[in-house]
Amino acid sequence: MEIKVFKFGGASVRDAEQIKNVGKIMSGEGSNKITLIVSAMGKTTNALEKVVSSYINQDEEVRSILESIKRDHFAIAAELFEDPSDVLALINDLFVEIEWILDDEVHDGYDYLYDQIVSIGELVSSHILNSYFNSIGVKSTWLDIRDILITDEAYREAKVNWDITAEKVKAVIPSILEENDVVVTQGFIGSTQENNTTTLGREGSDYSAGILSYCLDAHSMHIWKDVPGVLSADPAQFNNVTHIERLSYKEAVEMTYYGAKVIHPKTIKPLQNKSIPMYVRPFNDPLSSGTLIADDTGISYPPVIVIEPNQCLLHISTNDFSFVAEYHLSMLFDLLAKHRIKVNMMRNTAISFTISINHDDRKIKSLLEGLSSEFKVIIDNNLELITIRHYTLDVLKSMKKGKVILLEERLKDTVRMVVRDVPLMTRK
Repeated sequence: MEIKVFKFGGASVRDAEQIKNVGKIMSGEGSNKITLIVSAMGKTTNALEKVVSSYINQDEEVRSILESIKRDHFAIAAELFEDPSDVLALINDLFVEIEWILDDEVHDGYDYLYDQIVSIGELVSSHILNSYFNSIGVKSTWLDIRDILITDEAYREAKVNWDITAEKVKAVIPSILEENDVVVTQGFIGSTQENNTTTLGREGSDYSAGILSYCLDAHSMHIWKDVPGVLSADPAQFNNVTHIERLSYKEAVEMTYYGAKVIHPKTIKPLQNKSIPMYVRPFNDPLSSGTLIADDTGISYPPVIVIEPNQCLLHISTNDFSFVAEYHLSMLFDLLAKHRIKVNMMRNTAISFTISINHDDRKIKSLLEGLSSEFKVIIDNNLELITIRHYTLDVLKSMKKGKVILLEERLKDTVRMVVRDVPLMTRK
């Protein structure tokens, strides 16, 4: 059986009008066999993250935040269906699961609670989408991905058990597609072998699609976005960006590793391992070919710019003024791994070790506590990390304009800089 894997993100299902648009796309697929992964609607994940934080902090507003999320989903369902009662009952039961958590005192850790609460967004959106498909004649079945995508217990950044997952995916999805054209399931979430819900990391729905594509030996994978395809820079930040029609797997991996948001960083490798082509396509122009990501065939690229805001530099040195040796580096990386902190850039000298990381108050506080016994730390905040792939001197010069460069790394075809804006001085 030839199976395509589609992934629709939050923007593509943010309201009733966009869900109807997804319905048109799926209706146009005819009898093609499709496994569809969907994210939470619009900004639902952000809103549910506020529920988690408010619950942990025992804020009184937690119930009103949840009620607002429920109202939004109920309104979308009411707009989509002549008789929404069955769908409303389904999604109300899911929100009740959050209410049960909120009724109790806080007993569990933040990461565990995050996964149990935030995952509801994908479960709700997938039920609404599946019900809508069937209402317009698309033969679709809903599947709880937690039954087939099995992970470890690293909540919020769970690792996939590939052997068990592949076995379950192959046993379940093709048999469903014998009788249906579409399987609708969730991105971003999975389950431990003890049936506790986990998540794969923020924006992890792309990765979910990559996992299922690999396990199903998919014909192709399609990510539907609100952009024409992969672009040379974020059009919200730059003018005259270039649409890249074709990318190699290697280039896509490099771009996502450096922070390009169009695809989740872990998505590409499972596809490359089985040479499964991936298309990044605009959901508002479904006839467009978008961008194809496939094997390398000597493709040339324009300069590609990725901006990572909200960075900080940690300058770490020993308390006793000794050299930063292998023993210290081992301790530092153990702490970074323990607190799940991704290092974006690093440099070590004889007496210091400097790293650029995403600014996360909770993680940095825990890291500093772990470092305090052996090290002293100076922090620079409010920085940007600029990465330029396939740079030219003109582009490099333009990106340095008005910036103080605090850390720079130059490779064969990539320049990376941690920068701060230069305050513009004016004469009094």
